[in-house]
Amino acid sequence: MKILMVLTSHDKLGDTGHKTGFWVEEFAAPYYVFAEQGVDITLASPAGGQPPIDPNSEGDDAQTEATRRFYKDDALREKLAHTKRLSEVSADEFDAVFYPGGHGPLWDLVDDKDSIRLLESFWEQGKAVAAVCHAPAVLLNATLAGKPLVSGRAVAGFTNSEEEAVELTKIVPFLLEDELKAKGGRYESGPDWEPFILQDGLLITGQNPASSEPAAKALLQVLHGKP
Repeated sequence: MKILMVLTSHDKLGDTGHKTGFWVEEFAAPYYVFAEQGVDITLASPAGGQPPIDPNSEGDDAQTEATRRFYKDDALREKLAHTKRLSEVSADEFDAVFYPGGHGPLWDLVDDKDSIRLLESFWEQGKAVAAVCHAPAVLLNATLAGKPLVSGRAVAGFTNSEEEAVELTKIVPFLLEDELKAKGGRYESGPDWEPFILQDGLLITGQNPASSEPAAKALLQVLHGKP
């Protein structure tokens, strides 16, 4: 079984002068869920090489069992430093794709042509697609038969109220909740910061960092042919 994990290459938090990137927990927790089941995992990003880590995800209050394991995992950190370029990977090679979040995807993956091509190819081939927190933004510009891929489908993602809580509503290029609804997605959410995932056929989306591990487990269930 082979899963592609796609990370952001964007590291600038708007015009604030602060850094962003991917959220460590949203990468580490799913990675270990997959690895412990013997999944062959390939890492990719638009620019290739080391994807930027959101500094806020390295704070003490953001640490989990998975992140602590990641910081001690020299082999994984070395693998992460050498992600493939998105332009060099094909959906043909994998059984599913998983997008970790962080604010970075709002700036690069949302309209990255290679990412959109991959997503549409995965979907056309009947392969599962999963994204958590801000990463459902990658779905916004993917289309199916001329309609947004999310149109009419149940989707979750970082809520407006969660964005307000981190005081970034005026910084991000758009509010993910609003955009998923605007594209025709049947947006749903749970309590802020609590695990919440939705599965609509082969599409799995999670609301926030706490949803990353449940989303990964749901993806494995799909790959094993379980509802």
